[in-house]
Amino acid sequence: MPDTTSLTLLFTLLFVLLLFSAFFSSAETALMSLNRYRLRHLEHEGHAGAIRASQLLARPDRLIGLILLGNNFVNIFASAIATVIGVKLYGENGIVIATFILTLVVLLFAEVTPKTLAALHPERVAFPASMILKPMLILLFPLVWFTNAITNRLLRLLGVSPEETSSAAINSEELRMALMEAGSIIPKRHKKMLVSILDLEKVTVNDVMVPRNEIEGIDINGTMADIIKQLSYCSNTRLPVYEDSMDNIIGIVHVRKTMHLFAQDNLTKDSLNGIIKDVYFVPEGTALNTQLIQFQKHRRRTGLVVDEYGDILGLITLEDIFREIVGEFTAGSIDEDKDIHPQEDGSYLINGSANIRDINRNNHWHLPTDGPKTINGLILEILETIPQPGVSLRVKNYVIEVVQTTDNTIKTVRIRSRAELEQDKA
Repeated sequence: MPDTTSLTLLFTLLFVLLLFSAFFSSAETALMSLNRYRLRHLEHEGHAGAIRASQLLARPDRLIGLILLGNNFVNIFASAIATVIGVKLYGENGIVIATFILTLVVLLFAEVTPKTLAALHPERVAFPASMILKPMLILLFPLVWFTNAITNRLLRLLGVSPEETSSAAINSEELRMALMEAGSIIPKRHKKMLVSILDLEKVTVNDVMVPRNEIEGIDINGTMADIIKQLSYCSNTRLPVYEDSMDNIIGIVHVRKTMHLFAQDNLTKDSLNGIIKDVYFVPEGTALNTQLIQFQKHRRRTGLVVDEYGDILGLITLEDIFREIVGEFTAGSIDEDKDIHPQEDGSYLINGSANIRDINRNNHWHLPTDGPKTINGLILEILETIPQPGVSLRVKNYVIEVVQTTDNTIKTVRIRSRAELEQDKA
């Protein structure tokens, strides 16, 4: 009878120790698996469990020390209890039997299973566990402090500083990956916009500006009839004003203000000069994220891109930057009718002056954008000469055929992806 009572007590104690071992194992995995950014969000919202967990994770060395102290204590104690049970049941052979069985039980029920559960549902395990771990840390603080002091001393002997912790900040590439893995939490369009914002630092004003030869402006020395006609049919809200040529820019005018003067029958060259604003110049190569801040700082919406010699290269607007973030505002905003002409055979007739980024965005292509900005420039860079009509070349997965040229430029090309060509052959 006494032996039976003793064995029952030992088995009960062993079971309780295994539960504690499972608790410590799951708590460690859960706390270390918590999403730090979600934890901060819950902490700011006043979530009690998140506040406790954050306080524990503020000193991970103490947390790990506490958990390992508790886990090792209960595991060693459980091993001793299991040995006593083995000896009572099987004599000296029971030591080997107890060791084997306890190892299997601890591995399955006190390590693998609770740690897997904690890894899958870290918040469900970590927040309740913090209610027990926090008081334990206060109670066992002298022992935890003593253990950490020895551990930190050993780390310093190995040339490792315990105070050095990896930064919790993430870079743009890690943030991009987090956005891509957000799944259905963030709508696809919103996700694309956020990624586009991150990409602004990789795109310069040269990539999205209106080239100099395509800038629409007003010649202040022209006749009022020509100026009024141009103002009536222009597609932009702001226009550069120049004298005789684009090299003599005198300012920028808001079309709406000119229409207001026209409605009052007060649009003259003198009144037009009165509403012209100073020109805002933008250095070539400026990243779009930087230029967006500069536009906001100077309260401008339009700027002229200039090179190191002060020569005008093109025109950049706030809308051009927004277009890089949100895409096209209207179906016809990229001049599809003007530059891109789909053909019945699946190819596209494209003007040589068409911007490569606009073509890629419109057709979901991947033509190279790290060099020339137009199709004409891309072909000239590759061939290093102005080709004759009928010349074809392969650029990545696209076949480009020169259709029409002039003395100094390529006017029209035909582009088709290699995938479409292979489908036709099949």
